[in-house]
Amino acid sequence: MPALFRPALAAGLLASAPLLSLAMPATAQTFEADVPGAVFSDERSRQIMAVQVLLDRAGHSPGVIDGYSGGNTSRALAAFEQANGMDADGEMDDEVLSALRSRFGSDPLVRTYTVTSEDVSGPFRPVPSSMAQMAKRDWIGYSSPAEKLAEKFHMTEGLLEALNPGKSFTAGTEILVAQTGDTALEGKVARIEIDKSASEVRAYGDDGNLLATFPATVGSSQFPSPSGAMEVNAVAPEANYTFDPSDQDWGGDETLIIPPGPNNPIGGVWIDLGKAGYGIHGTSDPSSIAKNASHGCVRLTNWDARNLAAAVEAGSTKVVFN
Repeated sequence: MPALFRPALAAGLLASAPLLSLAMPATAQTFEADVPGAVFSDERSRQIMAVQVLLDRAGHSPGVIDGYSGGNTSRALAAFEQANGMDADGEMDDEVLSALRSRFGSDPLVRTYTVTSEDVSGPFRPVPSSMAQMAKRDWIGYSSPAEKLAEKFHMTEGLLEALNPGKSFTAGTEILVAQTGDTALEGKVARIEIDKSASEVRAYGDDGNLLATFPATVGSSQFPSPSGAMEVNAVAPEANYTFDPSDQDWGGDETLIIPPGPNNPIGGVWIDLGKAGYGIHGTSDPSSIAKNASHGCVRLTNWDARNLAAAVEAGSTKVVFN
């Protein structure tokens, strides 16, 4: 059983994220994905979906791939532009699209994938609505095969289902998924910068080169994240969550231990920062990243948290809050 931690829970306190303009140059058509036309019958965009896939491959996570424009995609575009010596305005233009396509666009943007028996291995159960109910379980897993598959390919369930109308997600079924590629970080992370105002986490290697950026939920005005320098103290890839009412003024008056799993309050991934209750962790709701507030911790999508956790070193990786 993994060690117990007391992270400051990333609660769903509503906060708004800025939405930056994403211009649509004609050359964006060269990034079109071979998907059913009905996928784009509303405001979902072929161009945005293509750019999100390419940014994910480039190591500048747009959060969930959903085909909709928004602040996380603009942030990832700006990070890619800055890392490549471009004007970091966060807008799609010919220069940035050409750079993304030439470096990360050789593979199809979507691919056929055959659902495996592991993909549909459960148990799949509705996620309890309260921590008290969660504490009665031994694992807080996925609610459905669709949720598990969507997270595997960094997509929303809505996009997964739109790509595969009428299909049941059973073993042996061929489906369409985003081809995100290998998003493992290229090297160990020596330093992590957490930019509160930009809602961004940046990972740097020993040589100072930027390895990856991620959208993040970083504290709130009521429960701010800490400031200054820290370091990674420990990593728990399948962490449980301990709610202690003695140091929290929300969530009831009962001490609760929530078991591991991708749908527990910290997404099951915990990077401890050596200060009681503070860390970098995943989330049960990837679409909320950089849109909701947290109780002081730094929250990433589960896949981004896992990628970062695999590349940090306890006692070595430095962490700075800006």
